[in-house]
Amino acid sequence: MNDVLDLARPDIRTLKPYAHAAWDSAFTRLHANENPWSDEANAVTSGLNRYSEPQPKALIAALAAHYAVQPDQVLTTRGSDEGIDLLARAFCQAGRDRVMVCPPTFAMYGFAASIQGADLVEVPLDGSFRLDADAVLEGWSPGVKIIFLCSPNNPTGNILDRHAIEYLLSGLAGRALVVLDEAYIELAGAESCVAMQSRHPELVVLRTLSKAHGLAGARCGVVLAVPPIIGLLARIIPPYALPAPTITAALAALAPERLALTQDRVRRLVAERERLRAALAAIPIVRKIWPSDTNFLLVEFADAARAYTAAVRKGLLLRDFSQQPRLAGCLRITVGSPDENDRLIASLGAA
Repeated sequence: MNDVLDLARPDIRTLKPYAHAAWDSAFTRLHANENPWSDEANAVTSGLNRYSEPQPKALIAALAAHYAVQPDQVLTTRGSDEGIDLLARAFCQAGRDRVMVCPPTFAMYGFAASIQGADLVEVPLDGSFRLDADAVLEGWSPGVKIIFLCSPNNPTGNILDRHAIEYLLSGLAGRALVVLDEAYIELAGAESCVAMQSRHPELVVLRTLSKAHGLAGARCGVVLAVPPIIGLLARIIPPYALPAPTITAALAALAPERLALTQDRVRRLVAERERLRAALAAIPIVRKIWPSDTNFLLVEFADAARAYTAAVRKGLLLRDFSQQPRLAGCLRITVGSPDENDRLIASLGAA
């Protein structure tokens, strides 16, 4: 079997990592050109005179336990966006390699490919926004180094069939990475595909604390992959990537009592999603509500501009996808609090 790193850029494989200042909390730090004084009187800035630990061991251990992998399978990043960017830079040579996406899907995949100078190959989801694994295999050609999949998918909201994902992995063994973005998986009540890595080392899974855990502002993303891929990405990630407040917030979110609270909030969000779906279905301007395994609904309106304006008048912002291919008339609506959802229902009902 080919080494999965055969897919990576040769120059990155031989790149000598940046040598950041050594980290050892047992010593007084006089080697990193830090300011010796901390603002102890301010709880927000106290301790920020020191650089945070690169890939903090306590957080890596907590994330590994939470996602049921080994610590050497975990890389922490500034949101999933940084993980997407790192993968494009590590595996795609500008002007030579390509990235495949299955639209409609998260725009960051194509954005990262464009920044890296990689051509974009599109194999659309089928008419029901399901993954067409045979079409993806047919669309693959040498030079396609990464295939990005989003499950549950953004903006359509549906989870992709795990059997189709494994079928695709089997067909692409040794030929391309399959990067599965599971940012919304907790809201789907479904099992992660990360266990497939034992059979398919080309599978990379992206997770985040932004959605179900409510830490969007902390920017804590996670790359889960076989150790050689994690080691390769660690060579190019900036040193001290996560700030200390993010590390603290992430560790707190992974504590047992907070995980119990998160599970309760996920249940409440799903219940609100279904309440919102039922209410929207009764509104004349709504044409279709797509099935959702996330904290948002993709809704097709008879007049998307009118619906958008009605929400704005009530102080509510929705995401307009109506000008994108295959999403004519569609707005993406995040499930809010019960009060926020009531305001939205009233505004659209009067539109």
